[in-house]
Amino acid sequence: MVSKPEVLALIPARGGSKGIPRKNLRDFAGAPLIAYSIAAALQAERVTRVIVSTDDSEIAEVSRAWGAETPFMRPAQLAQDDTTDFPVFEHALEWLRENEGYLPEIVIQLRPTSPVRPIGLLDEAVKLLIDHPEGDCVRGVVPSGQNPFKMWRINDNGQLKPLLEVAGISEPYNAPRQALPPTFWQTGHIDAIRTSTILQKRSLTGDVILPILIDPIYTVDIDTLEDLRSSAKLIGDPRLKAVDPLRNRRSFPGKVSHLIMDFDGVHTDDQVYVDQDGRESVRCSRSDGFGIDLLKTKSDIQPIILSRETNPVVSARARKLGIEVFQSVMAKDQAIQALIMVRNLNPGELVFIGNDLNDLVVLPVVGYFVCPADAHPQVLRRADLVLNHSGGQGAIRELVERLLEERQDE
Repeated sequence: MVSKPEVLALIPARGGSKGIPRKNLRDFAGAPLIAYSIAAALQAERVTRVIVSTDDSEIAEVSRAWGAETPFMRPAQLAQDDTTDFPVFEHALEWLRENEGYLPEIVIQLRPTSPVRPIGLLDEAVKLLIDHPEGDCVRGVVPSGQNPFKMWRINDNGQLKPLLEVAGISEPYNAPRQALPPTFWQTGHIDAIRTSTILQKRSLTGDVILPILIDPIYTVDIDTLEDLRSSAKLIGDPRLKAVDPLRNRRSFPGKVSHLIMDFDGVHTDDQVYVDQDGRESVRCSRSDGFGIDLLKTKSDIQPIILSRETNPVVSARARKLGIEVFQSVMAKDQAIQALIMVRNLNPGELVFIGNDLNDLVVLPVVGYFVCPADAHPQVLRRADLVLNHSGGQGAIRELVERLLEERQDE
């Protein structure tokens, strides 16, 4: 039997990030940013040890809480703005060898700023390196968004000069894209490196660098607060199979008896119009209304509106749609539990759609939790299904079509 190689996942996470203060501890779709890299390592079959290298005691504490080791603290001189990756990895390996007699065969670098990783990526990268003994490292890449053969520099005389040349093509900047060599952009998802490359060649790449191609949809690089907010939606995107430190998504119920809906932010776009006399009005989608009609005519699924608001507009919309409505519901979980008891419902057959934090209490008492595309980030993070449409803009119609489609597949 061939023994499994020792593979160390090393996550560099200093405390003094300038672009986003305390970046590695910031919430990213319901979990600390660093938790995503830790989860990727813990869930990989070929990784045998997970260590966070940090100079910050709070990052160390949070890292341990999410399952990583922090056997040492990184020296302050290796946690500066201009510190490169190499001395950080050299320090970690030398400390482990001197203090524990531990030396892995392969080291994986996982940058916390690229948290959206495909499931299985780490195992694939390690296998690629093992299968190619000539390789010094494996680096994650995506097709480059801009072709560098069509890029320019400006010389000292103020003239444009091509950045790169291509053998056999006199003017690559005028050539069709298809005639130019394909190019790739390195991401921060993963580097799998032989320990000998670091300690003997004193490099994080060495001479023979093998590519592992990653779908560009997973490309995330957290540099700004806006990056944090916008990229968090990818974790709930059903098109992706991304590593997630928290979620175990439930499967779509085999049978659905009731569709229970929040009103504001689901039937509406979460905006309210107030006239000079204080009368409120909202905007709803005709497409959503048609979706409710489809649900009623093509299935026996019962639609219900469950709203925290006490507003005539909610009653009016429910009356227009011909569906049951409950208003002034401050504890939606208790209201649903009461319905389950009084009507003898099966909780596993209940689908709920909501968009805001107060809807999350419903998660444990229904069989499936859905949210619109523009829901609160923590709701996006924890929902079983994130729709492609926003609240008041076709989310209900999309969900109804999914419900009807599932029934046809039974």
